[in-house]
Amino acid sequence: MATTTETTAAPATSTAPEITSTTETTTEGPELARVSFGFVSAYLLVKDGVAVLVDTGVSGGAGEIERSLSELGLGWGSVGHVILTHLHPDHVGGLGDVMSNASEAIGYAGAKDITGITSPRPLTAVGDGDVVFGLDIIETPGHTPGHVSVLDPIGSVLIAGDAINGEGGGVVGPNPQFSQDMGIANASVVKVAGLTFNTAVFGHGEPVAEGASSLVVDLAAGL
Repeated sequence: MATTTETTAAPATSTAPEITSTTETTTEGPELARVSFGFVSAYLLVKDGVAVLVDTGVSGGAGEIERSLSELGLGWGSVGHVILTHLHPDHVGGLGDVMSNASEAIGYAGAKDITGITSPRPLTAVGDGDVVFGLDIIETPGHTPGHVSVLDPIGSVLIAGDAINGEGGGVVGPNPQFSQDMGIANASVVKVAGLTFNTAVFGHGEPVAEGASSLVVDLAAGL
């Protein structure tokens, strides 16, 4: 796992510019930093001075993101991409401030969630097969219709959003109280169990630093 650092408008559309991707072969994954808002977390992945922000946390939380960027020796101008795992306000509440501060960043979200997200500028729809700055987009619906997770194949890190949660040093499925369709959500857990990754981090719960994919296999087997 990469070194991890922790620190405590108009409707969006899918008519944004094309997805910006990198295709270079690299041997080292991006540096991973957790941005904690207490009950929910966002994540920064940084490589070659460019940051990808996965989720923006709660409204008013841009200061925490700025603090994490500063600890990495970066500022808002380094944020090139903002990937939203899903439309719930604890994950996209800070989007307005983030997109205003990171004025050159391109925003992305799952196609079926985009219409429910308010953004200062259009978001790009992403799904299976899309790659954003070397990161694979994985459709993991059920918690919300357009939920996506993010896989760093080089660093072997899964950013699960709320498709899977951390609990007691292990992994659990999405919270039924806040999930739209648990049948589809459980199918997404099974889908993630088919991926290979060493580390998993979550919107809710503590990261699993090693052996994470095997824990998800066990979780899927018990559904």
